[in-house]
Amino acid sequence: MVNDIKTKPNGRCKSKKPVRTRRVRRRAPSGNSARSIKKENQRKQDKPEYKSPEQLIEERSEFSESVKAEAARIPTVLSPSSIAGELKRGRRDLRHLEIVTIDSEETKDVDDAISIERLPGGAYLLGVHIADVAHYVREGTALDAAAYERGTSVYLEGRVLPMLPPRLSNGICSLNAGEDRLALSVLMTIDKEGEICRYEIFESLIRVKYKITYKQIYALFEGDTPSYRQEALREEYRQHLEDLQAMRELAELRHAVRYRRGSIDFDFPETHVTTDREGKPVEVEAERSTFANRIIEEFMLAANETVAEHFSRMRIPFLYRVHGRPEQEKIIKLSLEIRSMGYTLRGRGTLRPHTIQSLLEKVKGKAAEPIISMLTLRAMQKAEYSPKNEGHFGLAAENYTHFTSPIRRYPDLFVHRMIKETLHDKMTAERQAELRTFAAEAAKHCSEAEREAESAERLHTDRLMAEYMSNYIGEEFDGIICNITSFGIFVQLENSAEGLVFYSSMPDYMVFDEKKMIASGESNRRKYAIGDPARVKVVNCNIKMGQIEFHFAK
Repeated sequence: MVNDIKTKPNGRCKSKKPVRTRRVRRRAPSGNSARSIKKENQRKQDKPEYKSPEQLIEERSEFSESVKAEAARIPTVLSPSSIAGELKRGRRDLRHLEIVTIDSEETKDVDDAISIERLPGGAYLLGVHIADVAHYVREGTALDAAAYERGTSVYLEGRVLPMLPPRLSNGICSLNAGEDRLALSVLMTIDKEGEICRYEIFESLIRVKYKITYKQIYALFEGDTPSYRQEALREEYRQHLEDLQAMRELAELRHAVRYRRGSIDFDFPETHVTTDREGKPVEVEAERSTFANRIIEEFMLAANETVAEHFSRMRIPFLYRVHGRPEQEKIIKLSLEIRSMGYTLRGRGTLRPHTIQSLLEKVKGKAAEPIISMLTLRAMQKAEYSPKNEGHFGLAAENYTHFTSPIRRYPDLFVHRMIKETLHDKMTAERQAELRTFAAEAAKHCSEAEREAESAERLHTDRLMAEYMSNYIGEEFDGIICNITSFGIFVQLENSAEGLVFYSSMPDYMVFDEKKMIASGESNRRKYAIGDPARVKVVNCNIKMGQIEFHFAK
């Protein structure tokens, strides 16, 4: 049996601590270099120490007895009497809609489902239906305390460390096909230009009619699937083809709306590691998302923006997903890095999302695209949670929140509670004051929990990569230089594995020009720049640290 693991791309070349840095002479950058070095050292000291994958596994493999006891008391199905009670209290019955879930093959905790209907004049009625986790995980319970402490689910090789017990996350909360489920729904009327004209946000009762995977949708419409397989898929989903086509069209319209306002899209491939039964990596490849993935992405973005805008106007306690403008220092560094590759950042004064979007469009389809995309992402701020609506630079959005994944993210669960309390007229002045204090604490805690989870997931992927590449020590591969530092040169291979060539392994003394981001040999004048092709040999793999060492091939 083979397990497929999907992991997020690192999004940057990591500066890993060198073991030695002789054989390098460094040209001082402009300004006070001593001050710059002191600032960098302080930044390293201030960087928090995150827990390793092993620590998280040890801490999160089991829930406490009180949490398990609370989860055990929650019914696994909706009884007729509970359904009748919910409908009497005003929950809207949407079980007549053709609702679908679109996910990967491995997904068990299904947060979101969608429905679509064509309207006269080329408009659409889009429904985004999200699991009503807040109905089951009540404030002040042991379940709530555990979910808050974890902050987010963590996805590692072959396993998930869930935010909620599997009885909930894979059971009554998960929008499984053919089962009655409670949800929070956002119904949006979208015109033929892709603009949202009207919307409703309400509690609902739904039943997912069918499920389909990203790969199946791609195979239905575009894939290089054998004709017999495509015909079988078309027969299986024959009565849903029109809806799926409408979803594809609407996703393209919504993407065009985001593009016009300057939204930035990074088209990074995912690192796909295939392991055997023992968890040993047997294959590593880079996979790009398709239009099928973008259908869900666009619809979730639309719902998140709609919810954020609505509750921002109401000025109630809330959690927003914010993304600040890049720091000037990082933009200057990015400008220098891409200039060595023949590109520039257009525009003067305050950096706007359109400027970054224009750069990425310029390199699209070219050899420099993956490297410039990576360097650009590295220059961006980290998105985080905030009780203040400060906008999202990357999405070029004035309003944004996380509403669509309450099974695996605590901020979404909090947002659901705020929606439900507002719908039921419970948002008194006293309650708002209490919640504002909590929202500020939750924003900070959940942002840290997210970074800790990402750090563990990234290290776990790096370890799998290092273990996989350890099978190829002594062999040569083609790659691209993705970063240059004062101690060595990082090279990325086609399968997305990254390794470091220490200057100490090179035959010449190297001079690192920080301003131009170029390394050159003092004697032979050989220059190395970001984006240059490179052929390297694998010489060492530190699996525990997730580090790979290369030498340049002779």
